[in-house]
Amino acid sequence: MTVPPVELDDLGDPAAEFPQATREQWRTLAAEVLRKSGWDGSPGEAEAALTSTTYDGVAVAPLYDAADLPAAPRTARAPGAWDVRQRHADPDPAASREAIHADLENGVTSLWLDLNAIDPAALPAVLDGVLLDLAPVVLDAGPRTAEAAEHFLRLAGGVALPGGNLGADPIGLAARTGEATGSDSAGLDGAVALARRCAADHPGLRAITVDALPYHDAGGADAEELGCSIATGVAYLRALTGAGLTAEQAFGQLEFRYAATADQFLTIAKLRAARRLWARVAEVTGVAGAPGRQLQHAVTSSAMMTVRDPWVNMLRTTVACFAAGVGGADAVTVQPFDACLGLPDAFARRIARNTQSLLVEEANVARVADPAGGSWYVERLSDDLASRAWEWFREIERTGGMAAALERLVPERLAATRARRADNLAHRRDPLTGVSEFPDLKERPVSRRPGPGLAGTSGSVSGGGLPVVRYAEEFEALRDLADAQPSRPTVFLATIGPVAAHTARATFAANLFAAGGVATVTSGPGTDPAAIAAAFRDCGTPVACLCSSDRLYGEHAAAVAAALREAGAHKVWLAGKGEYEGVDATLYAGCDALGVLRATFDDLGVSR
Repeated sequence: MTVPPVELDDLGDPAAEFPQATREQWRTLAAEVLRKSGWDGSPGEAEAALTSTTYDGVAVAPLYDAADLPAAPRTARAPGAWDVRQRHADPDPAASREAIHADLENGVTSLWLDLNAIDPAALPAVLDGVLLDLAPVVLDAGPRTAEAAEHFLRLAGGVALPGGNLGADPIGLAARTGEATGSDSAGLDGAVALARRCAADHPGLRAITVDALPYHDAGGADAEELGCSIATGVAYLRALTGAGLTAEQAFGQLEFRYAATADQFLTIAKLRAARRLWARVAEVTGVAGAPGRQLQHAVTSSAMMTVRDPWVNMLRTTVACFAAGVGGADAVTVQPFDACLGLPDAFARRIARNTQSLLVEEANVARVADPAGGSWYVERLSDDLASRAWEWFREIERTGGMAAALERLVPERLAATRARRADNLAHRRDPLTGVSEFPDLKERPVSRRPGPGLAGTSGSVSGGGLPVVRYAEEFEALRDLADAQPSRPTVFLATIGPVAAHTARATFAANLFAAGGVATVTSGPGTDPAAIAAAFRDCGTPVACLCSSDRLYGEHAAAVAAALREAGAHKVWLAGKGEYEGVDATLYAGCDALGVLRATFDDLGVSR
């Protein structure tokens, strides 16, 4: 039998037979679900109850529709593969050269050289065999920028450079070191001199990097990172135009560097907001079109990387790379998963570059201009983030500009955000997979050659400038302390009742204690206080934690706690909430996990 062809017009509107859903209907249904958890608000309040807030105070709603679309214009990178940029920081010139050639032969399209680690004088050896007319080079030399630029330009000779950047960033250097921007070769005057030289003799090369990583690495929020970058860019524009460059030439000397995190939507929105903010600066200064477009380099976040269970970093950087590509970054650096351990090995570098190759070549992420554009959520988030960042930028300007704001305003603002973030990390509201959530006490340590592994940290000076943080540091410090003990610190889990009654809370408690490197031993099912106490004595630890349902706690918690006390328990925790005789404190979702772990170390006699 032959089936006649069906024209699309014959299908009509597939949704026409269904009634149009409204926001009010959604609120009513959401309220019904919320009431099951004890919430007693009205349907009109359901949306607010489910709304969260970013560290910048931007509201993230549970639902968006066409009414949320902002009127702001969209800015996007043209479709096509972004620049795959790999960072190199091995102080051994031969090792760096070998890694560079491996990268360029396997998908990397530009190089980022950390010359705080590599001697600038070694550039001829490091770049030996590299075709500088094909592979753009970005320098990062901090206080040795002028020296590094001389070595590189001498090496390039008369080659028509296809791109790259000399990496002058005196304000970023001041943020990292705490030293004033100055007027020497490492300061604004030196940056201006390099920009004039690039504009005159190397039209394909830029001189200045507006590096926003110091503000992200100090624990700052996304709008804070954006505002600081725009204020820095404006300061450089003033210096460049004041030295005789046209506004178009000044814009053409800047490249912006941002952190990409595992929060994919915030990363997408941040990069989109950054272009919009810089487009506004270009508009105000009379630079229209392509000359005023922001050139973006996205780097997967150093702050989000973990030493513990570092393999999870592959997942973090994949999400961050995807977000950077969708957000429209012109160049992306994926940090190797072991970068926080020291110098990455060849396997880690291969995975980092192949992450980008997969997203570009197999997933085709780069084939669409602004793929997130039109999303009610992303458009609203981008606009709100841009508004917060612009407010912060104007506050910096009122202080006297970015250099002046670094003296007090910026450090104080970032410190406040860092404190809020630290509190959320401690309470596991900001989870860290493999560290504060689902830790693996049996993981085998990964070691790497010592060296400046993570991007954005090598220029920092202890005691000066903005701090450099990793979100996992405090949990990892406790893990290190636990590992250093003669025997693994242990807590006894008194699992009351049948398996079904205690499994969820026993699993929760075991994961919480493991986040600090503390092992757990369970009593097994049962309600007999004497049997549980006997198992506790065999465990040989002075700390116990009751795990069961609320109903069984009411029936047995006090008796089991008393038996544990009689057996020598110095501290009795309870997984869940409630007050019971003999119980010292409770563990529950959202409790201060770091505080619990520190108290447990004290109870176990582990010196901190």
